[in-house]
Amino acid sequence: MVRYDFRTPRLYVAEPLNSAAAVALDRDRANYLFNVLRLQPGDPVLLFNGRDGEWRARVANVAKRGGTLAIDEQTREQPPSSDLHLLFAPLKHARLDYMVQKAVEMGAGRLQPVITRHTQVTRVNVERMRANAIEAAEQCGVLVPVEVGEPLDFAGALDQIAPDRLVVFCDEDAAVADPVATLAAAPPHAGVALVIGPEGGFAQDERSALMQCRKVVRISLGPRILRADTAAVAAMAVVQAALGDWRT
Repeated sequence: MVRYDFRTPRLYVAEPLNSAAAVALDRDRANYLFNVLRLQPGDPVLLFNGRDGEWRARVANVAKRGGTLAIDEQTREQPPSSDLHLLFAPLKHARLDYMVQKAVEMGAGRLQPVITRHTQVTRVNVERMRANAIEAAEQCGVLVPVEVGEPLDFAGALDQIAPDRLVVFCDEDAAVADPVATLAAAPPHAGVALVIGPEGGFAQDERSALMQCRKVVRISLGPRILRADTAAVAAMAVVQAALGDWRT
């Protein structure tokens, strides 16, 4: 099987995918394929639905308000969901869009908005986040669209973390040290919960609560102050390098 086809357009669909199936296109998807990308009958399209892997299809017919894709063969099997969960304080629209897109590219499996004491943005458009996540998955070859949780308060978010999951706490007050080496020495765990605070930092009681988690590692992201969206990307890179799929 092909590892990844960079040239063929990719489209997320909800329908089941198999060699005997066809996918009917709604107006929006047809407009994207036929008017934006200018595809013609016979042109290839890669399809994925988060369950059945990736499949090569072709344009069977083009209509003004729709069309049909005929499925030919599977190109990649469905991988397991990522065990990297990103917990973050919500950001303003443009920066949140950026963070969602980069989190998908970096291999996050779940995005969990958390309302902390110093969070500046408390209203979160979850549907916008999900749409951005799907678009990023289409563009970067991800087959498992990231799961987006409804916003939780700080205590509720901590309660949802499984006891055996490693909590990676990015703390601006932590001593500057090699974060990769720190994570490499982490205790055995089942998945990672990466916690990024708001621009104003965590409150002292929130920091104390994080340190009470059963399996927790506190890391620094270097000697410079990073914006929250930059910190999320930097932290995910560190986690993937030390514990994640960059090592495979």
